Amino acid sequence: MSSVINELRSRFARSKLGATWAILQPLTQAVIYAVVFSQVLGARMPGVQDPYAYGIYLLAGILGWSLFSEILTRSITVFVDNANLLRKIVFPRMCLPVIVAGSALVNATLLFVAILAVLLVLGHMPNLQMLWLPALAVLTIALGLGLGIFLGVLNVFVRDVAQTMAVILQIWFWVTPIVYFSTVVPTGFRRLVVYNPMYPVIVGFQNVVVFDKAPPFGDLVWVVVLAVVLLGVAMFMFRRASTQMVDVL
Repeated sequence: MSSVINELRSRFARSKLGATWAILQPLTQAVIYAVVFSQVLGARMPGVQDPYAYGIYLLAGILGWSLFSEILTRSITVFVDNANLLRKIVFPRMCLPVIVAGSALVNATLLFVAILAVLLVLGHMPNLQMLWLPALAVLTIALGLGLGIFLGVLNVFVRDVAQTMAVILQIWFWVTPIVYFSTVVPTGFRRLVVYNPMYPVIVGFQNVVVFDKAPPFGDLVWVVVLAVVLLGVAMFMFRRASTQMVDVL
């Protein structure tokens, strides 16, 4: 825990707003999308007349996506970014992505508190289904860490991995139902979208925050299996390549 706190302090050192920056970016993104899609393009949630419903829907999706994307993006470069530390000090190197995940979780918690305040102002009261949010967060962290550590090891040897994933993440965002509704996805395209592991995860966040419904457990089973497999493969790769990683760095 102290390592996470130190990491957060170093990130926001000499910053007047401090950790506030961690929630301003995703909140600003949500506000921009809400204004553009709901006000300019006239997007509305099907069957819902509340003018703020679409904004709440966006906030729920961005809450889950920001946690996943931060863990994945930072885990990919965490070994390269800490090359000097890895070369000079002997310590459990796997703690580096764990610290990244802890920091991202703190940021997501702060974002959730801000979103909760927005919901209360808009008259959207918290519901019991929100108790599923910690479980969804754990699954999101596991998925982000598994894929992030796997790609982070590859990035040590092939530095194009980080740049390639930056592009893929942009595409991944738009094939996930965050700014649009899963019900409007064409049938032919939906067959591809269902293979997106973040699809049921984001739907889970939207269900518990917006619709007062439980997450789609049936659709999440394969994502849980995938996260466990990715974590196992990532740990195996890291242990096999840890010595070579230090030499390359």
